[in-house]
Amino acid sequence: MRIYGNRQLKTIPGQRTRPTSARVREALFNIWREQIEGSSWLDLCAGNGSMGAEALCRGARKVVGIEKYGKACQMIEQNWQRIVQSEQSCQVLQGDVLVKLKSLAGQQFDWIYFDPPYDSYLYLPVLKAIAALKLVTTEGAIAVEHNPQLWQAKEVSGLEIYRTKSYGNTTLSFYALTS
Repeated sequence: MRIYGNRQLKTIPGQRTRPTSARVREALFNIWREQIEGSSWLDLCAGNGSMGAEALCRGARKVVGIEKYGKACQMIEQNWQRIVQSEQSCQVLQGDVLVKLKSLAGQQFDWIYFDPPYDSYLYLPVLKAIAALKLVTTEGAIAVEHNPQLWQAKEVSGLEIYRTKSYGNTTLSFYALTS
């Protein structure tokens, strides 16, 4: 897998993780492109870490990833360490996303990317936790990757849907804090 700057990432063989397609990744970074440099980024259900790696390549100051699968966490760590610059920081947290989100209480992120297994129960509980813990900045946003045949974006207390973009069988729904 290749990301911004033609950098190659290692991936895990098999079906345990589903990397975000290059088309969707490029589209998201085109939408947020002017705002990544110097920002903080949270990658939820990080898979192989391609979104966090892309954020680091584009100048994010801080990237944190949460992933349940241990081998994926090791791969993310290796990939990110090959990219991170001295003025940047990155951290990978292994475990259940709902549990690990609580450990981030008191921190805020400009950009949150959330890409759980499409058939999971995680969408609403994680969005509610992000809102309750105030993990996104007032100027920031959350992008949720999903298959629209399996889950439809829903309003969540404290968050509003402000944009939805579809790319084949993949949809990105964008949330921001309510005004």
